[in-house]
Amino acid sequence: MAKVMTKAQVVGHLAEKLGLQKKAVAGALEELVSLAVKECKSSGQFVVPGLGKAVKAHRKERMGRNPQTGEPIKIPAKTVVKFRLAKAFKDAVVPPKKK
Repeated sequence: MAKVMTKAQVVGHLAEKLGLQKKAVAGALEELVSLAVKECKSSGQFVVPGLGKAVKAHRKERMGRNPQTGEPIKIPAKTVVKFRLAKAFKDAVVPPKKK
């Protein structure tokens, strides 16, 4: 399995490609994350064009099972954040099958 890029590697790559200082790129990345959190909290979604969008969703209360004992348990309702990838991004990573 391939190794995942670290934050430092991402910042270094972007700084080199854009001809900017690493500190400026790291600041921009932090600001993007901060903006995504703020917008997702207030409006329920945040779009990163070409990549996808983070969406705040509500999960209903449901029944589940305790894996150790097998007894039914009630899982309470909660709010979660889901990330939906953009179609163009999905198709670029995993091309759709031709019929």
